[in-house]
Amino acid sequence: MISEPTRKVYAMRVLALLLGLVLLPLPAVAGLPYRTDDGSTTEAQHWEVDFFSSGTSVRGGTVGVLPGLDVEYGVIEGVQIHIILPLGYASGFGRPTRFGSGDTELGVKLQLPWPDKDSVLPQIAIFPLVEVPSGNQHLGFSTGHTQIFLPVWIGKDIGDWNISAGGGHWTNPGAGNKDWWYAGGVVQRRLGEDLTVGAEVFHQTASVEGGKPSTGFNVGATYQIREGVNLLALVGRGLQNAATTNTFSYYTALQFNF
Repeated sequence: MISEPTRKVYAMRVLALLLGLVLLPLPAVAGLPYRTDDGSTTEAQHWEVDFFSSGTSVRGGTVGVLPGLDVEYGVIEGVQIHIILPLGYASGFGRPTRFGSGDTELGVKLQLPWPDKDSVLPQIAIFPLVEVPSGNQHLGFSTGHTQIFLPVWIGKDIGDWNISAGGGHWTNPGAGNKDWWYAGGVVQRRLGEDLTVGAEVFHQTASVEGGKPSTGFNVGATYQIREGVNLLALVGRGLQNAATTNTFSYYTALQFNF
């Protein structure tokens, strides 16, 4: 029989791993609803506001965000600021469903001034993110430590197609945690004026001691309800170690651009 303290340690490690999956940097602009971002920034002096929910299930339970607020603002051309305020939820793992504040995510996205969008080369951006440990650590919605993500993203529009890729390194301090890497790629296609569909593959290394790497895929869509208002949706699952990292995941959002 597994002792109760051992069960609690295991449950906390599973929560920490899932939070690494669910609370990945939620990409801005054309990146949403995918985990992988692109090389562009929000238009100068314009806002993008997303009210969203996301979640990842494994054998034994689900961890996610419900609701979450994702705000982007284009300060000047090529410079975007970013904040995410999530309310986390967790169900299963032998405990009642619980809700609590998640860590606040802050970031600044900087698009390189070269090449320009008319070049045959892709656009490039860096997007450092900081996870501020403001979440409820007792309920497992925070590691209690500041985490930093340093990625590079690239993207290119080719007619009705968009191709994006990139990744970076997470600094993940704390007992039982370890630094980890993320990489992914997305292909999207516009189908008419209102609908864009796409598919994504991604890989990340383990974020906790004794954890396993995760490779997975997502399919998603963006539908324009009316000018400035979009509905975003994504579903996916793991292809590697799915039972302990990602048997099913989702993201959905109502997006406002102004």
